Amino acid sequence: MDFSLNEEQRMLTDMVGRFIEREYGFEDRRKLAETDRGWSTDNWTALADTGLLALNVPQAYGGLGASPIETLLIMEAFGRGLLLEPFVPTAIIGAALIEKLASEGQKSEMLGQLAAGTLRTAFATLEPQGRFDLADVLTSAHRNADGYRLNGRKSVVAHGDSADWLIVSARTSGAQRERFGISLFLVPTSAAGVMIRGFAGLDGQRVAEIELQDVQVAAEGLLGPVDQGFEDLDRAVDLGLFALCAEAVGCMAKLTELSVDYLQTRKQFGKPIGSFQSLQHRLADMLGYVEQSRSITLYAASALDGPVEQRRKAVSAAKALIGRAGRFIGQHAVQLHGGMGMTDELEIGWYFKRLTCIDMTWGDSDHHVERYSEML
Repeated sequence: MDFSLNEEQRMLTDMVGRFIEREYGFEDRRKLAETDRGWSTDNWTALADTGLLALNVPQAYGGLGASPIETLLIMEAFGRGLLLEPFVPTAIIGAALIEKLASEGQKSEMLGQLAAGTLRTAFATLEPQGRFDLADVLTSAHRNADGYRLNGRKSVVAHGDSADWLIVSARTSGAQRERFGISLFLVPTSAAGVMIRGFAGLDGQRVAEIELQDVQVAAEGLLGPVDQGFEDLDRAVDLGLFALCAEAVGCMAKLTELSVDYLQTRKQFGKPIGSFQSLQHRLADMLGYVEQSRSITLYAASALDGPVEQRRKAVSAAKALIGRAGRFIGQHAVQLHGGMGMTDELEIGWYFKRLTCIDMTWGDSDHHVERYSEML
């Protein structure tokens, strides 16, 4: 299989790389993360102006209709810069679900706004009691004369505090952990009864706890068939996991480069410590993990549009390996930098924090090993 990039993909990689280099210096990012919003509206506008927010919007709705490979290239570059903007919940998950499940009128209106950067979505899936189980849904949606009335709680919703719309999984029938009976809804964050508490996560990214109290949603707020939303929910999470795996590859590559640079400049006994064979072995192991992670993410990209079981296996395999690789590379990067590796002022700590949070998003390594084994 030929994994070489074509001319357009190389240009895309160069463009995103220049954006990260220009806007995402370590100190610039630190200042952004400390603001109330936690990210930059100027950067978001720049992402829209360069067409990156339209990447996964179909051409029929003014987008670029790109393949998973383009998403991989962008997310790896974003991982190198530790991007703070809500790209995954809006430009990847939101675009995919609206394009597949929304009405024609909703698609025409919302996808154009999404591509222009004037609309943001958040994906509210996990609940306090459910840990990583997407089917463990207590949030309820009861049919009434005006549509549906939603009640429940959602936890650790990425960028939920800056979204215009929430895509919410709710139970319209069935028992608590049944896959059948789950439906997806478009809920405006401005609706009465929507309560959002946003805060910064371990890695500086914004997350939110969301409570829905008698939130009235119009009938057209239902996305897809009633009671049959689990498969679309599951696929949307797999798309998000794939994007996070690509982002993690960028984080790990940057961590390894920072470690190489440090070992080449830090001297002991009159020579760079990078000349010590034991440390070279550690770097070689780190580089090996980066390449393994990149390869398995490419494999996941090739399986996203394939059969459901093949997609789920590929994504879980990538997530499991990358979680362990990120832990290995992060720990060794900290150790190679000595006592400085533990300080908040050094950027390697922030890459390690981001890798840790990626590992815990929608299932850690152990969870995805179990998920993979269930399909054997």
